[in-house]
This record gives sequence, C-alpha cells and structure tokens, in this order.
Amino acid sequence: MYTSPRKMRETMPQTPIFSSMLGSSCSGQVQPDMGERCVDPVYQDGNLVSGSLEALIERLVPTMDYYPDRTYIFTFLLSSRVFIHPHELLAKVGQICIKQKQQLETGTEAEKENGTVKKIISQMTQNLLMALSARSQYQEIREKFRQPVTDKGTILKTKPQSTQKDILSVCCDPLILAQQLTYIELERVSNIYPEDLMQIVSHMDSLDNHKCRGDVTKTYNLEAYDNWFNCLSMLVATEICRVVKKKQRTRMVEFFIDVARECFNIGNFNSMMAIISGMNLSPVARLKKTWSKVKTAKFDVLEHHMDPSSNFCNYRTALQGAAQRSQTANSNREKIVIPVFNLFIKDIYFLHKIHTNRLPNGQINFKKFWEISRQIHDFLTWKQVECPFEKDKKIQSYLLTAPIYSEEALFIASFESEGPENHMEKDSWKTLRTTLLNRA
Repeated sequence: MYTSPRKMRETMPQTPIFSSMLGSSCSGQVQPDMGERCVDPVYQDGNLVSGSLEALIERLVPTMDYYPDRTYIFTFLLSSRVFIHPHELLAKVGQICIKQKQQLETGTEAEKENGTVKKIISQMTQNLLMALSARSQYQEIREKFRQPVTDKGTILKTKPQSTQKDILSVCCDPLILAQQLTYIELERVSNIYPEDLMQIVSHMDSLDNHKCRGDVTKTYNLEAYDNWFNCLSMLVATEICRVVKKKQRTRMVEFFIDVARECFNIGNFNSMMAIISGMNLSPVARLKKTWSKVKTAKFDVLEHHMDPSSNFCNYRTALQGAAQRSQTANSNREKIVIPVFNLFIKDIYFLHKIHTNRLPNGQINFKKFWEISRQIHDFLTWKQVECPFEKDKKIQSYLLTAPIYSEEALFIASFESEGPENHMEKDSWKTLRTTLLNRA
C-alpha cells in the first residue's frame, strides 16, 4: 500500500526539540535508538542538547524509521556555518545519502543510480560555490560604492534659513507619521536574513577557532538598519532644535511624543525608541524652558516602557504582549511587531558570549543554538508581515532625505534658542562660537 511522504513524516520518529521551541511540543516524539554506542548526540528529557558535528549532520538525513523535525533542520543549518562551510556540509550530506542507498540496494542498477546521485551532488556543490562567490563579489563591489554610514541627506553644520520646511508642514498627523515610519521599518527588516543575524556569531568565532572564514562578509543589512535608527534620532533632535520660537518648539516636542505613542500602539518599538532617544539627546534635553511648557505625562509613560532597569523589563513585557497579540491576530495591522533592533542584537550577542560553542568533551553545545534560533525565528516571523499602510512618497521622502544637524550644529541651535545656564554650558557655548568665528 502506498504511503505518502507527508504521512511518513507524521508517523516517523523526529528529532526531539524543546517544548518552547517555535511553538512546538516534544510530546509524542521518540528519541532515536542509539544502542550501546557512546552517547552522541546527547539528549536530556527527550531534547537534543549536544553532539559531535558528524552526529548532528547524520540527524539531518532521513532513514527508514526517522525523519528530522523541521525546527532541527532550521536550527542546524542556521548554526552550522559556525563550524563548517555550506558546500562542505552539502558534500557530507550527499555522502551519507549515497551510503544509505548502497546499504539498501545492490547490483549494477544501484551502482548506476549512485553514479547519477554523485553527479547531481557535484553539480549542486558547484552551484553553491558559485553562488557564494557571486555574493562575496557583490559585497565587495557594494563596499566600494556605498556611502559612509553617517550619510543621510545633508549633514548641516549651521542652521538653515527659516524658510526651509519642517516635518509638520509635510505631515501634522501623528498616526499617519507613525504608519509611514512603520512602513520604512518593515521595508528595512525585509532585507535582513537569518544568515545576516548568525554572522554576529560567525564573525566572532571564525569557523570555531579561526580555521578559515572566507565566506564571511560584513553585515551590511544590519549596519544599514542600525544607521536608520541613528538617523531617525538625529532627525527628531534636528526638527526640535531648529525651531526658533518656544511655542512652536513646544508643539514640535509634543508632536513627536504623540508619534512615539502611536508607534507603541502599532507595535513599532524600534521607531518609538529612536524618537525617545532623539528627545533625550543633550541639545534637546537641556531645553528646560521648552520642556516646562510640554505636557509630559505621555512622555513619562513612554520612558517607563523603555526604562533600561532590570534589562529593559518593561519593554520586554510590552514586546511579549505585542507578540501574543500578533499570534492571534486576524489582520496584518494587529500582527505588526518590530522590536528594538539593537536590543535584539545584544540579546543574541549575550547568548553567544555566556555559552560556549563546544562543551568540555568537544561536542557542539546545541542547546545554545536552539535558543539563538528561537529568537531569530521570532524575528523572521515578524518581518514577514505585509505592511497594511499605503506608502506616502512625500512623507517618506522627507523622512529619508531631509537634512539633519551635526552634533555641533544641534548644540549651536540649542544654545541660540535657550542660552547656557551653568559654567559647563557657558564654556561649551564659548568654544562653539570660537569655532564658528574661525571658520568665518
């Protein structure tokens, strides 16, 4: 009787996984029978926690009574680049498949089929090497022609003319601006892939003890996304500091507070944090006369959510709530979850630093990579959400190309709006004026 491959997968024992892993359950899964051999790989409570590279590779290949769980495949393929080149892994998997086929079949026909399989694997390996080489060359070309990461429109060192438009002349609705920021965020994260995130680990380990890592390239997509955060923070500070009149400046501060709150409601925590960071920059934070007129209750709530104490406990609670809402949502609007990206990266980095890649017995610490892959899987799920908001080219053009002040220009504009109040500020203001006179 014919049994479909899908039915076989359902009935075969699969690689056990942690119950929290990607929302799956370990119940009903059978631990592979390792017989009397030495324990490799190692299981604890039905969960694979460590193993030699060779044993873990074997777990990738189905047998007559075993089929690997997709979460194991995802985790191993994601983490394998720390220990082995992709084309070498492909070759090893191919060798295991051929060996299994030889054990099941005999005769001239089997040899002929094995020869065909070898040719296919050889061609796949060549294609993989060509793809890796092309990607490396592309990154080299991109490096030659890309702009410095600090570039965003024009970096202004002095205040522009008062006739230049500001963000309120382009968009005065906090909700709409928050939606356009979310559109940009989702567009940026769509360019980030699992291998980009794993290079946080790969860069530091260089193939597990610096053997060779020729296919590692700089994480340009991560760099570009981090640059977007910094530019948004500087844009917020620029928009506030450039306003001459206190009443209008107060309105600008309250506008960005409302934008940040709308970002929070949407689930766009990255833009929210960037806006708060911009308002907490020294040139903005020192504007006491302006802040005295601002209704700060809403801002206080936002800062509470982003309080760094207890490892950003409040933010993590809010993020968890947004993630739970996303899982049960019926619309893309409710599915949006955009974490604070630099905190997300730090979490992966922290996991990597506190747990070794290998255990004292030389086996790969797979429990570490389960957790890293879980976090990356969550991020991949969130980034696949289709943006429910229509693109406003005028607003996005302003957000992405509007001139921003340099740090020096921010302080000059800040001191011109509200003079220095203490000796330290007076010294800073004196130094800035001297610099301006020397340039003139």
